[in-house]
This record gives sequence, structure tokens and C-alpha cells, in this order.
Amino acid sequence: MQGRGVRVIYQPVGKTTFTIGGIETFQETARRNRLRAVTKVTKFETVIADERFAAKSGFSVGDELWSIERVRYLNGKALILDVNYFLKEFVPGLTPQIAASSIYDYIENTLGMQIITSKRRITVEHATARDEKLLDMGTYGCVAVVVNQTFNAAGLLFEYTQSRHQPDYFCFQDIATRKK
Repeated sequence: MQGRGVRVIYQPVGKTTFTIGGIETFQETARRNRLRAVTKVTKFETVIADERFAAKSGFSVGDELWSIERVRYLNGKALILDVNYFLKEFVPGLTPQIAASSIYDYIENTLGMQIITSKRRITVEHATARDEKLLDMGTYGCVAVVVNQTFNAAGLLFEYTQSRHQPDYFCFQDIATRKK
């Protein structure tokens, strides 16, 4: 009924909650969930997008990219493996130290680029040998995978990321409204 407002009943979630409808850094998510966050960079190099990767990521063939692999720890447990690709021309000067802290903080507050939108796909996949090696998998043989293509204020793709989550602590939530 018009003018009555909407009431959302709070229900605590036992898992770490990530947002679907917004773009939030790992550090921001950890603060909101009151968790201690640590990031360890396990790979940091430059790659050139080939045809296969360009078709998957949305980058162009020949684009020079930062290729970064990071393990995200929450309260001492290795729970997320982030595999990031950033367009070097849009994110110059990136270092492993910045990657261990916050790439988005660097992009927004040092480079002055505005991050506008992210296209996401969420799936469940079999855990890879790399997942098994780097994450505290427990008895799980699968990971929740969030693939992001992220765009700046000019509408240009600057990031392609695959975040591989250990299922025990994975929870994405959103509030949806019905429009008629």
C-alpha cells in the first residue's frame, strides 16, 4: 500500500556475507562482518591477453594485464582465492604491496579512477588442485566461484576477477524488490 513503507526483518547470517548488489572491497566486507582480514599475494606478473583469454574475460587480444593471485584469510583461515587481471594502462604502478592491501583503494584514492559497475556470475565448481593447495577446504570438493567484469566511469572494462570461495564461509545476499 502506498505510503506504508517496507519492513525488512533482521535475521543474523552465520556465514560471512558478501553483497550482490554493491561493490565492496575485501577489507570493507571484513570490517562489516567484524572479521580479521589478511591478504597474501601468491603471484604477481604481467601477461598479454591471447584469443582464448580475451574471449573469456572481455579484454582485447594483445592487452597488457597485471595477473595477480591472492589468498584471502578471514580470522586465520584461508577461505578465498582471488585470481585478478587488471588492464595495466588503467592501473599503472601496481605493486605486490598494494595488492596485499587494497587495489580498489589504490585505484580510487591514488589514481582517481571511479569504479562504477560490475557484471557478476556465481557458480559452483569442482575444486582445483590449486584450490586444494591454497585454501582450507576441509571436506569440500567444490568451491563457489564469483566471476566479475568491472567497469570504470567511462564504461571501460579494467578488471576481470575470479574469486574462488571455500563453501563453509560463502554467502552472498541481496534484498530484492518486485516491480509491476
